[in-house]
Amino acid sequence: MKVKKLLYLSMIVSIGIALHIIESSIPIPFIAPGAKLGLANIVNLITLVVFGYKHAFAVAVIRCLVATLGTGAVTGLLYSLSGALLSTLVMWLVYRKFSRYFSLIGVSVFGALAHNIAQLTVASIMIHNALIFTYLPVMMLVSLFTGYFVGLTSNYATVHLKTILSRSNSSSKFIM
Repeated sequence: MKVKKLLYLSMIVSIGIALHIIESSIPIPFIAPGAKLGLANIVNLITLVVFGYKHAFAVAVIRCLVATLGTGAVTGLLYSLSGALLSTLVMWLVYRKFSRYFSLIGVSVFGALAHNIAQLTVASIMIHNALIFTYLPVMMLVSLFTGYFVGLTSNYATVHLKTILSRSNSSSKFIM
């Protein structure tokens, strides 16, 4: 991997970790218990679009592992990792197969839905009770709004990051 590409991916992971830590300190009881804004998923979507699915999965795993160490919520690793991996997989599939039908906002909404399904599945396994899935409709409704915001932000950031990368590549001898 080229040094420049590694540098950009490292910065993206760092931003994701910071967003994860910031988000974990924001109480959002007015939306739904346990609901999060999904800010850290912005970096997964940006990485998916700009650098590809392999790097997006790597960013998701590294971000979850390091952010878990940073917050000290080790039990949350299963929730975070399962959500990040399934949402990245779903976003990659939707982006790859249906990007002519869905913008990044639509791709993000699918990712948010997948994230919640993964986390509720982990919770169901951990507490040995499938009744937790009765909470899924509430979480899916929240996913529409959080997915929209993440997609909108990712779309804006992706356009500007691609511009920066193209300028950087044209003025540098280090091609990614």
